[in-house]
Amino acid sequence: MDLKEIDILADGISAHWYYRAKAEAMRRLLEGEGVRSVLDVGAGSGFFSRHLLATTDAGAACCVDPSYEADRDEIESGKPLRFRRSVETADADLVLMMDVLEHVDDDVGLATEYVARVKPGARFLVSVPAFQFLWSGHDVFLEHRRRYTLPQIEQTVVRAGLEIVAGNYYFGGVFPLAAGIRLAQNLRGQAAGEARSQLKRHHPIVNTALSAVCALEAPLQRWNRAFGLSAFVLARKP
Repeated sequence: MDLKEIDILADGISAHWYYRAKAEAMRRLLEGEGVRSVLDVGAGSGFFSRHLLATTDAGAACCVDPSYEADRDEIESGKPLRFRRSVETADADLVLMMDVLEHVDDDVGLATEYVARVKPGARFLVSVPAFQFLWSGHDVFLEHRRRYTLPQIEQTVVRAGLEIVAGNYYFGGVFPLAAGIRLAQNLRGQAAGEARSQLKRHHPIVNTALSAVCALEAPLQRWNRAFGLSAFVLARKP
């Protein structure tokens, strides 16, 4: 999770429909993968690692982010959770790159670096924002470089030396609403280059409704290669 968004959601992160749904999508993609140890790249607050430690058999996680002020260790759900500014190697069988690759100029290069740091057989779970036509001030606020189609992010991880296991879009249920809002803003002349976060706390009724839409979509996510706000790829190092 981007550290910029912590200031907006504060202690409401775990209840926010977007992050609850994304965590559930991640967990479903990893069903049957037998995760033991997690390396969470660009982890920010460590939200996704915390979720895996709390809801799966994963026994440990290491969050890596150069924006941390210092290295530190915590315990989450009785399991070790480490925060590091950098790592050279990792004994992890799952590498998370949740909304990371869109932040760097050389996305293939960053992915390749971490492919080299883990053992063969390690899985990579990558998520990125989808469709460049949805570019908005929110992307500028988060310092994104680009948005992706599913084939584009799949090509990126293949070029980094990984084999595709699965790929899909997610947030298809809320896609028409979000796309309509962003396109309407552009038609009204609101600059897509203006840095402005669209993340906010919602009224509980709205939050519950959006959560319900995503819950209906979740069981079908693996088959969605058509559209969504995010693209997910599960891959493996040969």
